[in-house]
Amino acid sequence: MSELTLFLIRFAYLAILWVFVLSAISVIRSDMFGARVADTGRGRFGRREKSARAPKAAKPSRRRGAPTHLLVVEGSNAGARAELADAPLLIGRGSDAAIRLDDDYASTRHARVAAYEDEWFVEDLGSTNGTYIGSARITQPTTITPGVQVRIGKTILELRK
Repeated sequence: MSELTLFLIRFAYLAILWVFVLSAISVIRSDMFGARVADTGRGRFGRREKSARAPKAAKPSRRRGAPTHLLVVEGSNAGARAELADAPLLIGRGSDAAIRLDDDYASTRHARVAAYEDEWFVEDLGSTNGTYIGSARITQPTTITPGVQVRIGKTILELRK
């Protein structure tokens, strides 16, 4: 082989190695700091939402038989719960999460549970490992009812009355 061919092979190998390293850094950055989302002031449900830290002005309607809390039923945080009156609820490993998970497969800002009219929705926030209802991975806000299991990594959550 000529020197030029060897040089081009080495250069291509080095370029591919750098692409791999930079993509790995990008994944780690998005897992630690969350994905960049354009802040339009509107949530995916078409209404104005406040951040998870700000107090909610209007509470969801409370009808008889409606769920009152979100409970971790399986995983390292079993028994942890968050009141649905504080909705929207952020779920993940971050310090600003309403339910903070100690799960290696959960992202910092993994999912959100919010109400729209009289229904509850779970929304994946662009997590690396996904959010599942049963065995189906969700890609858009999905309606959940009491008793339906939402899986994030090794953690299972349910709406409860």
